Amino acid sequence: MSGIEVEVEGTVAAGYEGVREEFAAALADPDEGPDHSAQLAVYVRGELVVDLWGGPGIGADSLTPVYSVTKGAVYLVVALLVQDGVLELDREVASYWPEFGAHGKDRLTLRELLAHRAGVVGADTGFTAEELADDRAIAARLAGQRPYWRPGTAVGYHAFVVGALADEVVRRVTGRSVREIYEERVRAPYGLDFFVGLPDAEAHRVLDTLPMTPTAAQQAEIDADPFGAHSLGGIAFNLNAEKPTDLVEAGNSYALRANGQLSAGGVGSARGIAGMYRAVLGDGVERGGAAVGADAGRVRADPVRRGRPGRGAREPVGVRGGVPGDVRGQVPGAGAGVDRAQRGGGGGGVRRSPAADRVRVQPEAGGVSGRGGGGERAVGEGGGEGGFRVGGGREASLRGPGGFSPRPGGLSPGPGALRGRLCAGSRGRPAGACRGPGA
Repeated sequence: MSGIEVEVEGTVAAGYEGVREEFAAALADPDEGPDHSAQLAVYVRGELVVDLWGGPGIGADSLTPVYSVTKGAVYLVVALLVQDGVLELDREVASYWPEFGAHGKDRLTLRELLAHRAGVVGADTGFTAEELADDRAIAARLAGQRPYWRPGTAVGYHAFVVGALADEVVRRVTGRSVREIYEERVRAPYGLDFFVGLPDAEAHRVLDTLPMTPTAAQQAEIDADPFGAHSLGGIAFNLNAEKPTDLVEAGNSYALRANGQLSAGGVGSARGIAGMYRAVLGDGVERGGAAVGADAGRVRADPVRRGRPGRGAREPVGVRGGVPGDVRGQVPGAGAGVDRAQRGGGGGGVRRSPAADRVRVQPEAGGVSGRGGGGERAVGEGGGEGGFRVGGGREASLRGPGGFSPRPGGLSPGPGALRGRLCAGSRGRPAGACRGPGA
């Protein structure tokens, strides 16, 4: 099958011509469909070396729903407040927000909350569409929610809620929302096309995410591995609600965009997102009285990585380290169905990562405490004595200090918690600044 002819516009700096070729090849992939559009922006040492776009309907200044990329903006605000001395990563969340301490959540630290270790990936009965677009409503529901595992002992992706939880902490301390601080200290001073709360005046620039158009092989894979509404993955993606959330509809929701839902409601361009991380990676130049160059080395301090040599003084705050911007994979623990991630990918606006790309995690003593049977697949950070036993999983990677011994099907840690992060290999791509199949 021949490729689709797509015109690629924009520029690349000398030495980056190969990036343009790869971008053009991705747009021309026949499996992606004729409506596939995308943008790509790359800064190197402060210079915009790649600025490309292509596909029907998209331009350099087009905006698209960016789903969980929104979390990076939230974590940047938290990092700035940690740098300011306003927040402390190792302080209990309940000391800032007393109501959150219900049902054994009182010892969870802010660091653990940001690392998706709170155990409140959603609500028992799900959220209405109105609640899901309202971070204050989400926070109020989850303050009284019984956790799905012992807080702090495991990682599970808090897909639609981690932004609301972080926002409530920020509000309790500063009296202001994450959106207000992001706008004042980051977006406006740098003129970024990355909005958390889309102004009506910018709505005409937004391209909707298109629905998934899987190939026959992809559809067969999805059908063979159904996503249980009452599994932890289903709860995390609000599939247990009276009206289950459709991820494409959510991304295109006016309410999520206008309210700037802090886990998945951001809208931006590739330039805007890259520009935000450029601000973090830069030299901390003050613009409009707001220093954006957060001390990434300080924010990255994490108990499970402490004592390891640093990998450079500056990394994008919210991408890895003590305050990860996102946890790839799915929710560990329990549930009636198979837990797995849903991410943007080729062949549609949302792709469910295939079963072969995952790792198995079994709780050992002190590991995940869940309801019902153990979750079949997960990505996790161990907790408690023994941590996790890690089984097979194609393209799985393990980062962290030594102390692991080989065993059939994977690795087994020695006494103590599993340290580092397990990331399932991915054939899908994270939802980013693109439109249509592949968004």
